[in-house]
Amino acid sequence: MIRSLDWYIAKEVIKGSLVAILVLLALLTFFSFADELGDVGKGDYGIRQIFKYLGLTLPRNFYELLPPAALVGSLVTLGALANNRELVAMQAAGISRARIIAAVLLGGLFLLTLSVTVGELIAPPSERAAQNLKSIAQSKQVTSRSRYGFWVRDGDIFINIRVMNKPKSLGDISIYDVNPQKRLTQATHADQAIHDGIHWNLKGIRTSLFPEGQVTTNSKEEADWSSVLAPELLNAFVIRPENLSVMELYHYTQYLRENAQQSMLVEQAFWGRLVNPFVTLVMLMVAVPFVLTVRREVGTGQRIVAGAVIGLGFHLFDKMFGHLGLIYDLNPLFSVSFPALLALTVVMAVLWLMRTA
Repeated sequence: MIRSLDWYIAKEVIKGSLVAILVLLALLTFFSFADELGDVGKGDYGIRQIFKYLGLTLPRNFYELLPPAALVGSLVTLGALANNRELVAMQAAGISRARIIAAVLLGGLFLLTLSVTVGELIAPPSERAAQNLKSIAQSKQVTSRSRYGFWVRDGDIFINIRVMNKPKSLGDISIYDVNPQKRLTQATHADQAIHDGIHWNLKGIRTSLFPEGQVTTNSKEEADWSSVLAPELLNAFVIRPENLSVMELYHYTQYLRENAQQSMLVEQAFWGRLVNPFVTLVMLMVAVPFVLTVRREVGTGQRIVAGAVIGLGFHLFDKMFGHLGLIYDLNPLFSVSFPALLALTVVMAVLWLMRTA
């Protein structure tokens, strides 16, 4: 009997959370669609590309929205059980509040597993594909990424970029000009390229020309490069911590440390990926005392509003504390876990007071 009730509560929590996240995803997608309409007409970026782009960003949005959706969904479903006096009947039958909380967390384990699966296996490659699709469509240039760097083709010009710290700061650039007969006519190598907002400036330039039957070379300290290579196109290939999996973040952190580069942002993203799935469980814990202590006459709309306010407040505090961690050089694990630990501490204190009341 008790096992059946455990699964009943868990299934209700899962069902409510999934319905909530579908609603949140629909709202976010609608607003994102309206925002993307402003970019229609840039290159080949049209309605069809917008739908593809939004579809590819859904996994990341799902991963980020799951904790607040779990809070809203559990508030609604557990609130419905309270309004129907089902929770009262369960407690009258001998089921303790601790057992009800355990049943809620049982559903949370399913949501946690779903969060990890989407966040690690689906969202990172899908988000990179979305950024790549949008950048290529807007710039109308063909790009690819390989072990030899980034390749960009624009007509008969092939560009290879080995180092890219930022979209407007490149290093180790090779430019190959090919004639209509597919013969190499000119090869240029530059140590660095910097975009000043209007055009590219190459530094440390060495050029080889290949006229019929001979080779000539020359070099320059710097020169302007009137390339159609758009910095926006390179956004798709800049490493963004939020678009990497846990293992990719770990290896990237090791790489930055070995090269004596700042790794705080990447370390914070790494620990955030480990902590975020457990935030879903914390949000479910937040819902339990709220439902058990609020009058049964409270309607569904009020519970949704309360869940949205609490979820938004937690999200803002979490982001704010993360930025403070970067500013004041706090321990990355502490800066990403403190908001969740604080919320969990408050919930445990409320549950203890309920037990002793």
